[in-house]
Amino acid sequence: MWMLVMFDLPVLEKAERKAATDFRKALLDMGFEMSQLSVYLRFCTSQTQLDTYSKRVEAVLPAGGKVNVMQFTDKQYERIITFHGQTKQPPLKTPDQFDLF
Repeated sequence: MWMLVMFDLPVLEKAERKAATDFRKALLDMGFEMSQLSVYLRFCTSQTQLDTYSKRVEAVLPAGGKVNVMQFTDKQYERIITFHGQTKQPPLKTPDQFDLF
């Protein structure tokens, strides 16, 4: 499963910019990767892990703005079409699960 966090936060005031930056840093600290400036992705191995990270994101929400959290499957992730400029990129691959010994 994948978790996608998209947000549109106010950045007019200095305090708002700091809150937006702190939110982005918190997402990175939780293991999210930046897809675009206001779009972050994270792979989760189970619905329980997804629920845990949803609560963690909720705990660090800034006061203003809009934040959307989406969940989707590995198959849907693999079907994302990505362009860099006008060049189509190869399909995304779901990360391999870790083996713990």
